[in-house]
Amino acid sequence: MYVCICNGVTDHQIREAAVNGVRTVAELTMRTGCGATCGSCLDMAGSLLDAHHARAEREFSLPILGLSQAA
Repeated sequence: MYVCICNGVTDHQIREAAVNGVRTVAELTMRTGCGATCGSCLDMAGSLLDAHHARAEREFSLPILGLSQAA
């Protein structure tokens, strides 16, 4: 779906940008143009970035062992 109508940025492009390291809406705007014109899409774009990174942290987090557990 189109998130930024003004610049033709889709949710797929936002998720792809997140996979490629984009963490903030400001960086997303610089890389894709999302939100650069009228800004009405910035809340949704930010939510998509946050959801992607929250999901990635849950899926790829490793438990941290204390030194007493590692030996």
